[in-house]
Amino acid sequence: MTSLAGTANIEKMISRLSLFPLTAEVSDQGHLKIGGCDAVELAAEFGTPLYLFDEFSLRSRCAEFKQEFSRRYADTTVIYACKAFINKALVLILKEEGLGLDVVSSGELGIAQSVGFPLDRVYFHGNNKSAEELKLALKWRIGRIVVDNFHELAMLGEIAADQSYTPDILLRLSPGVEPHTHKYIATGAVDTKFGFPLFSGGEAVAQAMSAPNLNLVGLHFHIGSLIYDFEPYQQAIEFILSFAAEMRQRNGFELRELNVGGGFAIQYAVDSPAPPISAYAEAIASEITSKCQELDLALPRLVVEPGRAIVGQAGVALYRVGVVKDIPGVRCYVSVDGGMADNIRPALYGAKHEAVVANRMSEKEAGKVTIAGKFCESGDILIKNIALPPVSAGDIIAIPDCGAYCLPQASNYNASLKPAIVLVKEGKARLIRRRETLEDLTRCDLI
Repeated sequence: MTSLAGTANIEKMISRLSLFPLTAEVSDQGHLKIGGCDAVELAAEFGTPLYLFDEFSLRSRCAEFKQEFSRRYADTTVIYACKAFINKALVLILKEEGLGLDVVSSGELGIAQSVGFPLDRVYFHGNNKSAEELKLALKWRIGRIVVDNFHELAMLGEIAADQSYTPDILLRLSPGVEPHTHKYIATGAVDTKFGFPLFSGGEAVAQAMSAPNLNLVGLHFHIGSLIYDFEPYQQAIEFILSFAAEMRQRNGFELRELNVGGGFAIQYAVDSPAPPISAYAEAIASEITSKCQELDLALPRLVVEPGRAIVGQAGVALYRVGVVKDIPGVRCYVSVDGGMADNIRPALYGAKHEAVVANRMSEKEAGKVTIAGKFCESGDILIKNIALPPVSAGDIIAIPDCGAYCLPQASNYNASLKPAIVLVKEGKARLIRRRETLEDLTRCDLI
């Protein structure tokens, strides 16, 4: 007979397992498996820290976004936000799945171009694009440039005058909406570095429409990240569509495209579920449809820009345990061979994660520990006070939901080497980024 404690342990393990990629399971040996691959064996083969991505989860999320939005709003385009994580292998998957790309730098744009991604499916964002970046975007004839401010609007008009085609642009507006998220990832308020405030949006529309070398096709907003509520999206849509109706009356502007950004939440903790994609799709599509009917506006093309919601759950970080430091009556520190250099999110804005011991999935919890990184900062803590089975040096800690923002924000702090990345599918693992070497670390140094 299973004890109550044993039942609770199993239920907690199942709850944590649900945060991992869709293919996550426990092997007969009590090991974590992702994409048919044993995580403990992957750590031994490729070393740690190691990031793995599950191809099935990636493709499933792409398909889910396309399906859930298009069934509620037929003219929908799904654009992946590259800032969440970008890699050549991932871009090829996104290409095959029919998504577009949201880039914010010439680097992200260059990665897309390097593997033959259709550049007419690329949207270029950013609050401080350089002249060189805009020239490159025009040279490669990307799909859309999302203009962020008056300086960029004027500069782009001048650059486009020397080109042989007229670029399609959107204006990014800040609708003044509170997204109910961390202040570091809130971007839709009036006090933000991004976009035209609504009170100056009319002037921006007038300038864009009068620019002979620019083609204004739509409006854009992005209110933040990790948004669990639907109301901020609906409120922003109401404000922007009302603005569009005013611009139609004042300037003859016809809204052909409405880009509502991203920010769709994922579940990082067992007690903090996120809404399903279908719920976001229903809230956004219904608000646009009803508001356009009310304002007598033609339905524009809808563009959504998920990043974290596509790649977040697909990624897992694997670490090897080193020192276990137990301070009686205070805390037990479990130190791993990674930390804030490959995942700065907990230190940067208090991001929460769960974890499992990948080689002890069937064992009972022994008490709470704090998982600490190896870097020379007291704030290098990945997870505080998490209940785990007994942990010893050499064990493998697996942290789910590491597919978004961990690797793009990684650094070489303490002259550390950035981790390897593998893509797993049907029992096979493919290296899609090798681990850095000391030669990589000093490659740009001059004496």
